[in-house]
Amino acid sequence: MKSHYQAVVIGGGVVGTSVLYHLAKMGWTDVCLLERSVLTAGSSWHAAGGFHALNADPNIASLQAYTIDLLGEIEKESGQSVGMHMTGGMTLAGTPDRWEWLQSAYRTFQSIGIDDVHLITPEEAGELCPIMSTEGIIGGMWADREGYVDTTGTVHAYAGAARKHGADVIEHTRVLELIQTKGGWDVVTDKGTVHTEHVVNAAGLWAKQVGRMAGIELPVSPLNHHYLISDTIPEVEALDKEMPLVVDLEGFTYMRQDQNGLLLGIYEIDHQHWMMDGAPWEYGFELQQEDPDRIEKELTLGFERYPALQEVGVKTWVNGAFTFAPDGNPLVGPVRGKPGYWCACGVMAGFLQGGGVGKSLAEWMIHGETEADVYGMDVARFGDYAENKQFIKETTGQFYTRRFVMTYPNEQLPAGRPLKMAPAYADMTAAGCRWGASAGLEVPLYFAPSEGFEETPSLKRSNAFDIVAEECKAVRENVGLLDISGFSRFEVSGSGARAWLDRTMACTLPKPGRAKLAPMLSPQGKLKGDLTLFNWGDGTWWIMGSYYLRNWHMRWFSDHMGEDVVLHDIADATVGFSLSGPNSLKVLEAATDGPIADLKFMGCGSFDIGLIRAKVGRLSVAGELGYEIHCKAAEHIALRKTLIAAGAEFGLREVGFNALLSLRLEKSFGIWSAEFTQGYTAAQTGMDRWIDWDKDFTGKAAAMAERDGNGPAQKIVTLEIDATDADATGFEPIWADGVVVGFVTSGGYGHTVGKSMAMAMINQEHCDLGTELTVHIVGVERNARVIAPSPYDPSGTAMRG
Repeated sequence: MKSHYQAVVIGGGVVGTSVLYHLAKMGWTDVCLLERSVLTAGSSWHAAGGFHALNADPNIASLQAYTIDLLGEIEKESGQSVGMHMTGGMTLAGTPDRWEWLQSAYRTFQSIGIDDVHLITPEEAGELCPIMSTEGIIGGMWADREGYVDTTGTVHAYAGAARKHGADVIEHTRVLELIQTKGGWDVVTDKGTVHTEHVVNAAGLWAKQVGRMAGIELPVSPLNHHYLISDTIPEVEALDKEMPLVVDLEGFTYMRQDQNGLLLGIYEIDHQHWMMDGAPWEYGFELQQEDPDRIEKELTLGFERYPALQEVGVKTWVNGAFTFAPDGNPLVGPVRGKPGYWCACGVMAGFLQGGGVGKSLAEWMIHGETEADVYGMDVARFGDYAENKQFIKETTGQFYTRRFVMTYPNEQLPAGRPLKMAPAYADMTAAGCRWGASAGLEVPLYFAPSEGFEETPSLKRSNAFDIVAEECKAVRENVGLLDISGFSRFEVSGSGARAWLDRTMACTLPKPGRAKLAPMLSPQGKLKGDLTLFNWGDGTWWIMGSYYLRNWHMRWFSDHMGEDVVLHDIADATVGFSLSGPNSLKVLEAATDGPIADLKFMGCGSFDIGLIRAKVGRLSVAGELGYEIHCKAAEHIALRKTLIAAGAEFGLREVGFNALLSLRLEKSFGIWSAEFTQGYTAAQTGMDRWIDWDKDFTGKAAAMAERDGNGPAQKIVTLEIDATDADATGFEPIWADGVVVGFVTSGGYGHTVGKSMAMAMINQEHCDLGTELTVHIVGVERNARVIAPSPYDPSGTAMRG
């Protein structure tokens, strides 16, 4: 072991070895991996080793596809067999809703270029897996590139390939302490101290402890997971081909062949956490005692699905721990305030996702940015609220139990809630508010007319459709009141504030008393934010954006901070409400005697609203005359009461974000995580119209190269869709003459224009107005056409008037 490396990876499982391999392959050869025991000791050795195509996040599904393709490459590079069994696999649906969901998932795969997937009938499923009972199966989805690997062989293949690229793999070396230094980290081990610029936490079951060594509390927890391996089954032994991997979603089981028997794995409804503070250091190749009584229901379903299991014994039980994050996705990337500290943990499906995690993290470390949009596994998607042990226990347990349970787009899950609530939460709840959650904060979805109303989870238009329609009508015709506590707010001040903002934001800075839409770019020209910048005229500025991106944006700001700049996250201390609609000014005039009518579009200033000195900006995501009113958290209840009283005679109605999502679609206003992501450029999304090309800003060279070249291959357009009982939501494929030419970024119903609508990323040659296309919605192909942006009030008269 040398005394200095450019990067040190802690953890010798499939994720750590993948990170090491990708770093070395991409040119960082002065790297090493430290393993406290031997490679695979932890979770990797006892993993079932299955890999499959399906993931709810299409970006992560793409990285899974990359991992599957990579397995053969590392086998060749290393000379170590990975024990690849490319059996193909199928996912089964046993309810009508699940079958619709699988049909939608199939179309999503087409959107992201995975074309070796197709739908199958129950009869076809039975032919593909002849020992399986097809009772209760409605349909399934087949994927060619599914199967399993030898887990130990795969880890050693990653490590062997890494060694051939110059990396060191050091076993029997335990990390005792991490000391942050001016130039990186001192990694103190039981064999000496290693100095490094970068340290990667790929410690798996020990990720919690390795995080705490750096003063970080990672939201991860191990949970136990059962699978069994049967004795030889004569019917399997008699087959002339290997059986496919099978996922039985209604049965909570997955199955693959193991020699001449079956491996049956179970995601237990009655989940069980294990060593939430991290595994003991001496743990490695041990297992927990099997607990068949706890998994009796799932075992029964599995034995019914595969009747041959009822005739043979169980050769081996495995009850071992895997580490989960609150949403089941990995924790990857840099940690704010800890330069050179990187995460690659919480990867519960390591043999499926490990290749993609290693690739993305290596790109991030070497180039400063990933090729793919990896926000879904970025460690910064969680804030400090997720460090709470009870929150971790509830959310990781919920994910584990629901691993094979269908979650609907409009379904609100209870774990870890309610956690953070705006001060007027109780009053709004009494008024009928139904809540969602955003980064731990309760946000209003809509206001139901009665206490007895319950929204039915659905892939189609729900029974809240008419309620949202009424809220949209109130905004368009009168005035809607929306709690906007769920926006992020950063206050910027200091003598260097203007210079820093001018470099960080690609727009012209707003003048005092004005606000401006502000795209923020990475050095490579990709979007890092669709923000709103306020200049309050007293030396302070506000940056506003999406609440759930607070930690992510704060990390970016901190990593690119200028001199003499003071930046505060004030989102929880500053809350507020917005008024949108033709009567919004009348409401404000009734609540204040100040010159509120003089505030021009995109203006901002301080006004007395009732008893409250509030900061007010005149802008509206709904496309109407509108105002955002910001106050201290302690004033939130009073502000709501003041506005409701002032709006009584003007038809004021409280509304939620479901209505806002419909209203903004009618204006072709994009939102982050849909039209705007770090995978897109400003030109692709139309955000380039806010760029000030005459100044210097981060990402200018890349943005200009795109502008002055051939432009982006795809751009965002607005679609009108001939839908009936369901609307697009995102990632549905868009077709022209049988060829995929784009995909939906977001969609819904425009209640004012009376049309099903979507925004979509489309190939340039199909962006012309009137272009006829088709799109699959809940698996059904519907006619669609490109329409002009902003079908409601295209001139913007209502908003600016």
